[in-house]
Amino acid sequence: MNAIVAVDRISKRFGGLTAVDQCAFEVPKGSITGLIGPNGAGKTTLFNIIAGVTQPDRGRILLDGADVTGRKPHELFGLGLARTFQIPKEWSRMTVLENLMLVPARQSGESVLSAWLSPAKVRREERAVQRRAEETLDVLGLASHRLTLAGTLSGGQKKLLELGRTMMSDAKVVLLDEPGAGVNRTLLCIIEHDMDLITRLCDPVIVMAEGRVLAQGRMADIKEDERVREAYLGAPAPGAAFAQ
Repeated sequence: MNAIVAVDRISKRFGGLTAVDQCAFEVPKGSITGLIGPNGAGKTTLFNIIAGVTQPDRGRILLDGADVTGRKPHELFGLGLARTFQIPKEWSRMTVLENLMLVPARQSGESVLSAWLSPAKVRREERAVQRRAEETLDVLGLASHRLTLAGTLSGGQKKLLELGRTMMSDAKVVLLDEPGAGVNRTLLCIIEHDMDLITRLCDPVIVMAEGRVLAQGRMADIKEDERVREAYLGAPAPGAAFAQ
């Protein structure tokens, strides 16, 4: 199976509102897949369903061929699926470095018995995790903030820190919810409203509107799709530019 994530006819209602309606698509292995659509299209609800935050009313989510519908976020994290949020969720009273060092699972230091019986092993692992965390901060341009309390970072810096946490997780799939918002532009499935960023990074691109998949394919083709133009702009005049 070539899909790392398969969304199989997912539906979700909130009272009388249908947020996601028979939504189906696949995220190919090794791809950066973009998910776009107007506000209210159902993108974040679908992300929450894939990530285990919200349970669907119908349909299935497959992760690398296995049905993971209904699994909790921490269970999915253990299976290799990580996500970021529109609003970052850092551990505000811990340093930036500590936020990253907490991520890797099954560290020996988590066991009181290991800490007593194998202190040298625990120290070696902690040094290795710290090196990796510091390398990640270098890549993200946050090295100078390594000892800063995470809660004092700017919004864009918190976005980068959250991205760094996914980089520390060894995830097979990373769901990025508007990672470009508030982040320096010099800087995986991805939700994003910035069409230029989507064009440069993503192939394929999936367009949602009113809870359904409207179109999918290369961004160059998506931009020419009249259904997509109408979803973003209403009934467009001939030659109207795609929303940027």
